Amino acid sequence: MADRNKNIKPLTSIVSYPERGEGGSNRYRGNCSPRLVEDLIGFFHPEMICDYMCGSGTTKAAADNMGIQSRIYDLHSGFDLMHSEIPERPEFIFWHPPYWDMVIYSDKMYPAKEVEARYGYDPRKYDLSRIPDWNQFVKAMNAAMLKQYSALEQGGRMAVLMGDIKKKGHLYSMISEIAKPGKLENIIIKVQHNCLSDNTTYSGRFIPILHEYVMIVRKDVGFVVPILVTEKKECDIRDLPEATWRDVVVAVMEPCKEAVPLSYLYEQIQSHEKAKENQWWREKIRQTLQCHPKQFEHAGRGMWKLKRSAA
Repeated sequence: MADRNKNIKPLTSIVSYPERGEGGSNRYRGNCSPRLVEDLIGFFHPEMICDYMCGSGTTKAAADNMGIQSRIYDLHSGFDLMHSEIPERPEFIFWHPPYWDMVIYSDKMYPAKEVEARYGYDPRKYDLSRIPDWNQFVKAMNAAMLKQYSALEQGGRMAVLMGDIKKKGHLYSMISEIAKPGKLENIIIKVQHNCLSDNTTYSGRFIPILHEYVMIVRKDVGFVVPILVTEKKECDIRDLPEATWRDVVVAVMEPCKEAVPLSYLYEQIQSHEKAKENQWWREKIRQTLQCHPKQFEHAGRGMWKLKRSAA
């Protein structure tokens, strides 16, 4: 490996490139600034950089500008990361995966028929940007992440540029759900410029996304891999030890538009952990109602209703 301590180019936790720089094609949607890759090369000084979803070739252009070797591959040029074997033992990988289906690549940015005629496969079948379901996309993204990390040489690094997606009022966050193998070394915030959404006026409480993330992981050990993976669970608040009795009673009453009898509260809570862990759970419900007059209002004998905040 190259000497890491010579001529280190400064790099901070926030980067911004108003001018895109030279390299790649700005007509290739989703293409990142070569200046980011140049800064990563200038800071970490790898002897070679690899990119297994290279798009229009920005990584190669940046490597050429910085005077180092590069190996670049893509679905459009005969390499399917999900099923092909990574040919080298890379020292440094730059990966810019698709942001789910925000930009479709196969048969949009390049002709699928030409790829099929030349390489014998339909790229649309293996294109991560064509996965319609978010959970399936996350599964494929994590498989690609772990495959690339596994190929790294010991001491090697992987820099992943990714963003968040907002769709139909829901935020889909790549960085929160991507697998994080090895040592999580840095997270860099990259300011976005010249987005298609820049000229859009949003109504309501929509907050436009004006940044991306660069996650850098390092492979310190060859075969024992610590991996941080987000796990989704559905938890009932009535079973959570961290939830207070007030939280539980409020949660039970919130769907009810009218006052409810104590028997209804008993029925909704008795089979859950909150009741099982307290012998005097009925008394605890009554005490909770009486001790929180800001949340609960007595509405007649054995009847209670929730005080609601103004919308």
